[in-house]
Amino acid sequence: MRRDPGLGSSAPAVGGSAQQPGPMVPALHRVVARRIEAADVTTLALVPVSDTPIAFLAGQFNMLSAFGVGEAAISVSGIPGRAGPLEQTVRDVGPVTHALCGAAIGDIVGVRGPFGTSWETRAAAPDPASSAMNGDVVVVAGGIGLAPLRGAVYELLGLVPGTSGRRVVVLVGAREPGQIIFRDDLAEWEQMGACVEVTVDVAGAGWKGHVGVVSSLLRNAGFAADDTTALVCGPEIMMRFTARALIEQGVNPARIMVSLERNMQCGVGWCGHCQLGPFLVCRDGPVVPYGGMVADLLGQRQR
Repeated sequence: MRRDPGLGSSAPAVGGSAQQPGPMVPALHRVVARRIEAADVTTLALVPVSDTPIAFLAGQFNMLSAFGVGEAAISVSGIPGRAGPLEQTVRDVGPVTHALCGAAIGDIVGVRGPFGTSWETRAAAPDPASSAMNGDVVVVAGGIGLAPLRGAVYELLGLVPGTSGRRVVVLVGAREPGQIIFRDDLAEWEQMGACVEVTVDVAGAGWKGHVGVVSSLLRNAGFAADDTTALVCGPEIMMRFTARALIEQGVNPARIMVSLERNMQCGVGWCGHCQLGPFLVCRDGPVVPYGGMVADLLGQRQR
């Protein structure tokens, strides 16, 4: 879901001497599968050529290299702790992401990371010693913003099966029905006990679901606002309106988590391209509480 800066890079030779890459050296990964999620969205399954698999947390991102084209920050869409390839879901929005979406099985891409903060979904598990994060969880995604939330939803549903009174609500918005991603996951989440609702901005022929912005689904979502944690990811205007709607319904702003998006180029807080007020988004984000300064900063244009 991240921006595509289009910086040039070149590929090291496959099969060279094995070494542990530093934070600025991409680890070589081979594409072992690809899944078309929408006309302009592709999920790549990646396995390391020689290094150990990358361990990540839900909400973190990697810097992916299309060698000879450039590098872009892409949120991990896989499920933390699950065995198998690393999954990265990419929207075709520029030269780097276009090359990544077009990668064929067997192609080599570079991976740096993981970087940034996470949704901390394991902190939302019921804890008899602390009720700070107990209660309902509302996940609100706009478009490809569902990608960095996918692992969080699976974690939440796996952590709280059968928990009395607790709800996991997943609200998804897309421009039109053809842009709805992870359809199989949406069905599986319902089977696992989540309340899942999907809306589109523009209904196509045969669409019988909700029409309207995703924040409009909050009114009838049925969560206990005074004891709810919200995870929100999507375009900034969508996150602003969703956060405001949640606050109007009584959700504590400090318990509304959003994922910021800025022009990340180094991933480690060195270059400063992703600075947002006092934050370096790659280091201090992307996942941050909405309350306080972030609410004001989200209204500022990117520079």
